Amino acid sequence: MTRRSFLSALAALAAPAAASDAPPAASAGRLQLSDAQWRERLTPEQYAVLRREGTERPFTSPLNDEKRKGTYHCAGCGLALFASAMKFDSGTGWPSFFTTLPGAVGTRTDFKLILPRTEYHCARCGGHHGHVFNDGPPPTGKRYCNNGVALNFVAEAG
Repeated sequence: MTRRSFLSALAALAAPAAASDAPPAASAGRLQLSDAQWRERLTPEQYAVLRREGTERPFTSPLNDEKRKGTYHCAGCGLALFASAMKFDSGTGWPSFFTTLPGAVGTRTDFKLILPRTEYHCARCGGHHGHVFNDGPPPTGKRYCNNGVALNFVAEAG
């Protein structure tokens, strides 16, 4: 394989990622707001992660150390994404979960670091939350590595 054919193949793989800068296509029950409305609704940090697919610095989220029973919701629209029983300490510096609540997230392939990764986003508002890796604990072996700023924790009453 020549350098030129390698770079052409790499560009072909990256092309779908460039076309997917927008959130996933609209579906029933989907929250769609203008960019101005999102900026008004979210903090600058939340906007950078949820709407621009940014990443917060590791070990900065208070949710990383959250141990109470409760539910983790999308900071963009309030959809419940994870139960506290799904959380585990991955040692990565971001809140991590081994699965999601049914129907809570959608996924797509992300080529931003050249090698493909699986990005996941809120099923209701399309907000970017993080990436899924295959190095999590049983029973799934998955690690949903979430930006803490993209979540709101609601503690269980009682």
